[in-house]
Parts: sequence; structure tokens; C-alpha cells
Amino acid sequence: MRTWQIERRKRTRRLIELGGLIVKAGIVDLTGDDRAIILGAMLWMADKLKSEQGEQARKLWAERGKQGFATERMTNRVGGSESNHSNW
Repeated sequence: MRTWQIERRKRTRRLIELGGLIVKAGIVDLTGDDRAIILGAMLWMADKLKSEQGEQARKLWAERGKQGFATERMTNRVGGSESNHSNW
């Protein structure tokens, strides 16, 4: 396999994983799969990260994300196959 093919597969996998986070957080359902709302929210997030409150937002969101992953792991251990974002 050529180098560009390997890099393309890595990029594709990363994009799929990032999209999965949006689904996992319930954003797709909550917005009715409205791409403008999703992009608007992500642009707001980017602005927040660039602001004076950026470091505080990073810490808060990182902790919330860790809680979400922990909840998912616990749900999967108990026998559930899907994450339950309502527990986040």
C-alpha cells in the first residue's frame, strides 16, 4: 500500500471517530441532524476556546468528556451495547 493511501485511511478513520463523538453526545438527535446548527455550535465552541475563558472551558469540557467515556465503559460492562448519553 502506498504512503498516500495509508495517510488517507488514517484521516478517514479520524473523521469517522470525530463524527461518532457528535452522535455519542446526542447532538445529531437533539438538532434533528441540522448541519447548520451543529456547525454553529462548533464555531461557538471554537470562539469560546480562543477567548479569555478558553482554558476554563477546556478543563470543564475535558472533565465532562471523561465522565461520558467512563459512563459508556460502565454501561458496556453491565451488558449494554450502546452508550447512554443521557447519563452524562
